[in-house]
Amino acid sequence: MMTRAESSSSDFEVLVVGAGPAGIAAACAAAESGARVGVVDDNPAAGGQIWRGGAEHSPSAQASAWHGRLTRAGVTFISGAKVVAREAADVLVAETWERTEKLKFARLVLATGARERFLPFPGWTLPHVMGAGGLQALVKSGLSISGKRVVIAGSGPLLLAVAEYLRRAGAQVLLIAEQAPASRIRGFAARLALHLAKFRQAIQLRRALVGVPYRFGMWPVAVSGAEKLEWVELVRDGTKTRVACDYLACGFHLVPNVELAELLGCEIVGGFVRVNELQETAAPGIYCAGEPVGIGGVEAALIEGQIAGYAAAGNVTKARTLFAERASARKFTGLLARTFALRDELRALAAPETLVCRCEDVSHGRLAKYSEWRSAKLQTRCGMGACQGRVCGAAAEFIFGWRAESVRPPIFPARVESLAVSAGAKQ
Repeated sequence: MMTRAESSSSDFEVLVVGAGPAGIAAACAAAESGARVGVVDDNPAAGGQIWRGGAEHSPSAQASAWHGRLTRAGVTFISGAKVVAREAADVLVAETWERTEKLKFARLVLATGARERFLPFPGWTLPHVMGAGGLQALVKSGLSISGKRVVIAGSGPLLLAVAEYLRRAGAQVLLIAEQAPASRIRGFAARLALHLAKFRQAIQLRRALVGVPYRFGMWPVAVSGAEKLEWVELVRDGTKTRVACDYLACGFHLVPNVELAELLGCEIVGGFVRVNELQETAAPGIYCAGEPVGIGGVEAALIEGQIAGYAAAGNVTKARTLFAERASARKFTGLLARTFALRDELRALAAPETLVCRCEDVSHGRLAKYSEWRSAKLQTRCGMGACQGRVCGAAAEFIFGWRAESVRPPIFPARVESLAVSAGAKQ
């Protein structure tokens, strides 16, 4: 039986949305500068996807150190809460299972992270076909992968990290298929030596994955099975290879979560939030750090988060001391973007009957009749399902070159009570 949700309010000098590395760093920097700080995140513990599980499950010494620093900073952490709307210029509305939160702030830091990009191909909706990070998260949450045959495919450094984690969890990793060509990967490896910490991580991952084939210029074109995945077909240099497996973990790099930034009036350029040297967006008093400003990994997120947190708390002098480190980190961000840019052949993976929008069962053939996102959405309901276009929108942008024209509240499915609060109605 559902009960009526309660409503409550909080007031912060600096509010941070997102508790991944960038959000943690921003919260610590702002709190250590004397600001009253709140952090809101939809997970039960801080850490985001990369440091999932909180302080008790820290995957590294670095993660453990930042979790400890966050605890000592004395911030207010609102867990299991999704920001769904904006009530006023300085008030966001967040929703938990039990209540609706009105979060008032003087300055805001957006550290909303990124999600995997999924590209549709025949059979991609079968059970046991999932995102690389998604499968990793399920295993971290208790899914047994021991003895299961796993193929990992798509693009980006995440593939190696997931492969290493799943192998440690007992999976039989059969193959890692990276769509980027060998020439780009070799160039990436050569330049990685300029980023010592990243280079050491890469060496450790490859050592942990000795014996696992790592193929460049290879990608999945179809999967099949009676009731769930049984095999995946991949192509490389025009030659197709069929591999029997229990799971396909597939993600084509990352897509920044910029929906909230768009709703708040931040400027989006090339799919990312535009910020100035202090990480402030085009919307005054709103800062942004981490993947929404550029897919650059943990180090860039931590540096940008600190700059944003210091600046939001008025500690601009301290923020400026990190500019040189950020410049170096952003070189790696650019290197990632160039190396793992998606090849044109991936635009043609889907057959006419392949679903692009799984929520509303909209096929590629139906979408191909339209010239832009708005028309396709109005005529087919593509993007109107539970994910609010987060999966099909990114796919359609790559396949058709479409871009969503606007973002309207709620940015996540929400209760009527939460919508009433965001509209200013009395409970």
